[in-house]
Amino acid sequence: MWAVIKIDKKKFFSFKQDLNIKFGGGAEVYRPKLLINKIKKNKLYKKEFDLLGDYLFCYHTSFIQKGLMDQLKFTKGVKYLLNGSISSQKEIKKFIYKCKSLENKKGYLKQIFYDLEINEYYKFSSGPFTDKIFKIKELQKNKINILMGNIKTNISKKEFLFTPL
Repeated sequence: MWAVIKIDKKKFFSFKQDLNIKFGGGAEVYRPKLLINKIKKNKLYKKEFDLLGDYLFCYHTSFIQKGLMDQLKFTKGVKYLLNGSISSQKEIKKFIYKCKSLENKKGYLKQIFYDLEINEYYKFSSGPFTDKIFKIKELQKNKINILMGNIKTNISKKEFLFTPL
């Protein structure tokens, strides 16, 4: 069963070690991540972001038992354990499957993770247009026609990272 846990990011490795000690191994931890490239003063900086912030997914077959789920609350690094994860297993599995299927070879989510919509606003997270806002006018297979202010242009889906507003 999957559990949704809020952790202290600084204690992530302690959390994993304590988890293996308490539950005897076999636990799977999943944290979807994004890698953002930013250009600042003509230098390229790469920054890793957790998509869910302080939250992560943890799977173990013994989490079905109520007592063991309560024991998870007292694992090192755990700030909070979401209660609704028992009834939301189908949605959690679907989300994790979508994330894993859209990861690149290094384990980071690809840009196509976001469902793009026409006439919606987005903000560039990488490239020369970092932090600029644009509107999607048309979606094609590998290109997106955008409107940035009064400028109409095409961009590659694979070349830039952007986030919805």
